[in-house]
This record gives sequence, structure tokens and C-alpha cells, in this order.
Amino acid sequence: MVEIKKVEKKSKLSLSIYSIDGKEQKTIELPKDVFAATENKSLLAQAVRVYLVNQRQGNVKVKTRSEVTGSTRKIYRQKGTGKARHGAIKAPIFVGGGIAHGPKQKDYNLKFNKKEKKLALYGALSIKLKEKKIFGLDEKALTMSPKTKTVANFLKVLKLVGKNNLMILKKISGKNNLVLAMRNISNISFVDVNSLNPYLILKSSSLIFVENALEVFNDKPKNDNK
Repeated sequence: MVEIKKVEKKSKLSLSIYSIDGKEQKTIELPKDVFAATENKSLLAQAVRVYLVNQRQGNVKVKTRSEVTGSTRKIYRQKGTGKARHGAIKAPIFVGGGIAHGPKQKDYNLKFNKKEKKLALYGALSIKLKEKKIFGLDEKALTMSPKTKTVANFLKVLKLVGKNNLMILKKISGKNNLVLAMRNISNISFVDVNSLNPYLILKSSSLIFVENALEVFNDKPKNDNK
């Protein structure tokens, strides 16, 4: 007998898109390579560490005795005064003198190659989708009246009040009505999709994607996985 194998249909990843009133408008399909990627915890930890370390400026610096402005003349003769021996007034022991063993400028930046950065980003997004912490917002909200009450009501309907929410937009502009409406709400921040990183994703309780911001993940080049 010939054994017939059933071909299982691959399930599609979908995301509900809500209006600014909190009503579900439609469902869109999400790319699996982005939102169903492998969760590499060590890579995510490395991505977070690199991001946080790279926030350090490392520009603190003090002047040594050679850099302090002042005379290098010996303040008094070596012997015969009954006082302790001293050299220039710029010595660290004097007020206004240089600092001994003080902090110097340091570059704390760590490198993270593009492939690792992409895998960490996709892994973080996959975790949030698996936890059902990603929501979609209709892009019509970008042209709404800039009222804080409208966004606050949207968060209330989706039960996101009191949580650390992150709104992801395709582009941030000071004239964007949605951005203006969010600025006075403490538990929501916003970022453009090109600045999104694993740290911001994992730090946030929920992610709210404006629909057109998701186009970035659909417009990946064909050799993206190489």
C-alpha cells in the first residue's frame, strides 16, 4: 500500500490593526523571519549590554600638574627654611594644582556586527509577539486631531494603562499629530522604526506599531538572510 502523507498547512502570523478608538479594523500578515525568529538569549543579552555601554560618553577628564596653568618655578629654596620640600605650585598637594591619578577620557564603545544586530532585533520582536504584547494602530491616527484624551482612551480600551508602552512610527516629526498627542502621557514613549533596538523592545511592556511602520520589515532586500 502506498502511504499517503498529509501536508500540513503552515500557520500564518497575523497582527490585529486597531483604530484610534480601540476598535479592531483588520488583520495583516507578518513576515515569519522577523516575528518568528529564533530566540537567542545570549545574543539578546549581548545586544542590551552593547547598547547600554555605548550610551556612556566617557568624556570626563581632569588636568594633571603638567596641564594646569601656572609657573614651574620652585616656590622656595630646598633647604634652610624649616619647611617641607616642595617644587612647583602646580603640584597635586596644593590647592589649584593638578590632580594625581584622576579620570581620563575613555572610549567605551563596543562593536556589534550587522548580522548579530538583525538577529537580536528579530528575536526580541518574536518574544513580544509570542507574549501577545504587540498591537497595530491604523495609520489614519497620524492625521487625527492632536488630543491627549484620544490616545489615553486608546490605551484604556486596549488595557494598556499603567504599563510601559512603546509606540513605533515610520518617521517622527514635530508636526505629527499623533506625536503631539502622546507627549503628555507618562506611560508611553515613541521611536521611529529605524531606531528600534532590542533594549527598547525588551524594556517595554507592550509595543504599538503604526501600520505603515511595519513596511520596513516587508521591504527587506532578497539577500537579507545571507
